[in-house]
This record gives sequence, structure tokens and C-alpha cells, in this order.
Amino acid sequence: MKPGENVTAKREIDMCTDPLVPKLLIFSAPLMLSGILQLTFTAVNMVIVGRFRGSSALAAVGATFNVIELLLFVFMGLATGANVLVARYYGARDAEGMKQTVHTAITASLAGGVLIGLAGILLTRPLLILTGTPEDIIDQASVYMRIYFAGLPVISLYNFGGAVLRGVGDTKSPLYFLSAAGVINVGLNLFFVLGLGMSVAGVAVASVIAQSVSAGLVLRQLMRSGGDYAVSLRHLRLHAQKLGMMAKIGIPEGLQGMMFGISNVLIQTSINSFGTDVIAGNTAAINIEGFIFATLNALPQAAIAFTGQNMGARKYGNITRIFFICCGLVVVSSAVMCTAAVLLRAPLLSIYASEPAVLETGALRILVICSSYVLLCLNNVTTGTMRGMGYSVLPAVVCLIGICVLRVVWVETVFQLHRSYLNLMLSYPISWAITLTANLVCLFIVKRRIQDPPPAQPPALQKTL
Repeated sequence: MKPGENVTAKREIDMCTDPLVPKLLIFSAPLMLSGILQLTFTAVNMVIVGRFRGSSALAAVGATFNVIELLLFVFMGLATGANVLVARYYGARDAEGMKQTVHTAITASLAGGVLIGLAGILLTRPLLILTGTPEDIIDQASVYMRIYFAGLPVISLYNFGGAVLRGVGDTKSPLYFLSAAGVINVGLNLFFVLGLGMSVAGVAVASVIAQSVSAGLVLRQLMRSGGDYAVSLRHLRLHAQKLGMMAKIGIPEGLQGMMFGISNVLIQTSINSFGTDVIAGNTAAINIEGFIFATLNALPQAAIAFTGQNMGARKYGNITRIFFICCGLVVVSSAVMCTAAVLLRAPLLSIYASEPAVLETGALRILVICSSYVLLCLNNVTTGTMRGMGYSVLPAVVCLIGICVLRVVWVETVFQLHRSYLNLMLSYPISWAITLTANLVCLFIVKRRIQDPPPAQPPALQKTL
């Protein structure tokens, strides 16, 4: 290999020129496979712990999901900000802007991972108590959360590094790295849980070790790259301007996600009030839904990256085409996957547990959620397009009101009048429908604003940031 040669050049994608549909599919397919693989390995974890350590261990892991997300959302919003900036500088062919953005992103991932990891470890038990986690599983849930947060620096490094690679169109490398880490994860799970007799601690340790492998591979790929986004350890630092631009894009999304987390924690608290069997059934159903989300979320990610590159290249006419292509793809994909999940809900849930109450709860959640999942997917494409354009505050406010606030109101009013698991689940499709309508109106307004951009400098790096 020649010095300075870009080892990932063949995996980059120019998202600003035709044909857009094949490029969108080439970009999205590895992301979809990555999502499926990641959830497959997570599902194996759940199956192993549920089958060999019982429904209480499964419920203990499930009780941590929303609490973990609550502390991660702001931080992960910055990763989206890094993705948007990298895509824009790549489209604008701005080498210096790209270099500063990448090194700021990697530095922020490590520093933020340490800080939030420590906060998560300290707040584990208070948060679990706050969410009403049952006494019979709270000790196991605490162990799982603390180990997970101890590994947060490497988890965040993988996510930020993956965001950089997505910004230049390389979605294949993270897929390869995830595949290697996933095989290691499954092997370690079997070793820790079956070989050493560990329970949720074994699952958590295996996950952290596997994530360390994937993070190391991503960092190695970035360091070996000869492109403008190559990472040099001696250049790792926080560039205040780039960090501010990432924050302007990412923090509104992160705060939106955090509010999602608060509303989901509130819903989880209500779910916890129904007992261990309902928690376990809800956990199993969420894991199955995760396959659908991880697959379909590739299209909103594509909307962000493709829109970002076209904003950087000032090819605004492509943005509407990208939006409608992604919407069409997400409608078809969600129809196929959600129909399959509904029809196969009984055998799928039986993989995780065998208790009738657990299976009944999981089946009900899948029926309600999957029947309306297309609304969430379309909403994510809409907000992803706006974020790719640099407008992050507007969709965050809309989602805050339309999803978070509405769900809190629902739990405190409608659910209190009739306390049932079904009534709780209905808050999801209703909030999705209202938020999608509002976000479509906002996208129309935002799109009109960029039709005649100011000529002084590329608006991709001007007022929208």
C-alpha cells in the first residue's frame, strides 16, 4: 500500500450525483445488516439468560433498558452531530474542516464516555428505585447496569467512529467489525453463563468485551485511512468551534431523546407495577421490535447522511428526492417486517420464555406496536431529513410535545382511569401519528427556506449550524 493511500476509498459514496436509489440501497443495506446482527447477538444474550437463569434474570435486564437510554441520549445526539458535519465537509470537499471535526468527535466520545459512565454507575440504584423496579430483580438489574456503564467509553468510541464512517458513505466497515465482535459476544456469553454459571453479570461483561473489540477495529480503520478523515492520536483534541457545531445539531436531538427516555421510564414504571411476568413479556417483545427498528432505522440514517452531503455540495434539489425515496423504502420495508412479526409473534416469543403470562403480554405489545410502526419510521425519516439540513431544534421541539409530553399526559390521565397494559401501549401509535403530522408541516416550511440560500457562503455551514 502506498503512503497516504485511502484504504477505505472504495467504500466511500458520493451521495450528490445520480443514480440516487442504488446508492441509497448500497448505503442502507450494510446498516440494516448491522442492525439485524446487533439485535441477533442481543437476542442471543436474552435467550441465554432467560432460558438458563429464568424470567427474573430476563426481567432484570429488561428493567434497565429505558434507564440506560435516559443517560445516553444527549451523548448520542453528539454522534449524530458528528455524522452531519462529516457528511457536509465531505460534500463541500473541506479537508481542514473534516480533520478538525473527526478528531473532535473521537476525543468527545472518549471524554463523554468516561463522564457519563461514572454518572451511570453512581446513579444506578437510585434510578432503578425511582422507576419502581421490583425488589426481587433490583440487585441483578444494578449489576447489569454498572458493568454496562463501566464499558461506556469503548461503546461510545464505536458509535462516534461509526458516525464518521457513515458521513463519508462507508457503512460496510462497521458491519464487518460488528460481525467479528458479535461472534465473540455469543461465545463469551456461553462461556460466562453456561461455563462459569454467571447470570446477568456474565451477559454484561461479554457485551462490554465484544464492544471493546468493535471499537478497537473502528479506531484502527480510521487511523489507517489515508483520507481527510484519517485519525492521528497526536491530533486528538477538542476544537471548540467544531464541538459547538456538533452540539448545535446534536444536543437538541439528544435532549429530545432524553425526554423520550423520561417518558419511556414513566411507562416502564407503570409496566413494573404489573409484576415480573409483564416486565419479562414486555422485554421479549421489545427485543423482537428491536430487529424491526434496527433494520428500518438505516433509512433515516441514510436521509441524514445523503441530505448532509447534498447541503455541503449545495445541491438542494436532491433533498426532496432523497426524502421521498427513503419514505417509499421505509413504507414497503415496514409493511413486510411488521406483518411477519405479527403473524409469527407466538413462536418468536416462545424463544425467550415459556410462561403463559409472559407470552400473552409480549403478544399484545407486538400486535399494537407493529400495527402502527410505519408511523414511527416515517417520522424518523422526516426528522432525519431536517437534521441533515442542519435544523435540529425544530423537530426536537415537535417530538418533545407530540410524543414525550403527550405520553406523560396519557399515563397520568387516560391510563389512571383504566389501568391496563393495552391502554398503556395505545399511547405509542397515538403519539406517533400526531408527531408525524406536525413534523411533515415543519419539513415543508424548512425546505422552502433553503430554496434561495444567501450567496455569501455555503448555508450548509452557515446559519443552519
